[in-house]
Amino acid sequence: MTEMSYLDGNMLDGPLRELFAVDLSAATGRCQSCGTVAPMAGLHVYSHAPGLVARCPTCTQVMLRLVRTPDRAWLDLRGATFLAVPMPLDGPVTR
Repeated sequence: MTEMSYLDGNMLDGPLRELFAVDLSAATGRCQSCGTVAPMAGLHVYSHAPGLVARCPTCTQVMLRLVRTPDRAWLDLRGATFLAVPMPLDGPVTR
């Protein structure tokens, strides 16, 4: 049996930078709790917590949490089973 070779996580820098350079409000997400698939712009966002909490408009379960400090950001997407992000057609394709 041959071992699969791998690259370290630094390889993700370019592809992730490309991904998060787009408007995520145009992305579509699926709620892990109820299965609703809808634009992220339709989430109900609460800003009076430490950070932002975005809830599913159908079942009110938390889909996204974003907390910022002066030197970093924490993004928690445990409440979403996927996030489909529209990509510009003129950008590079990662395979």
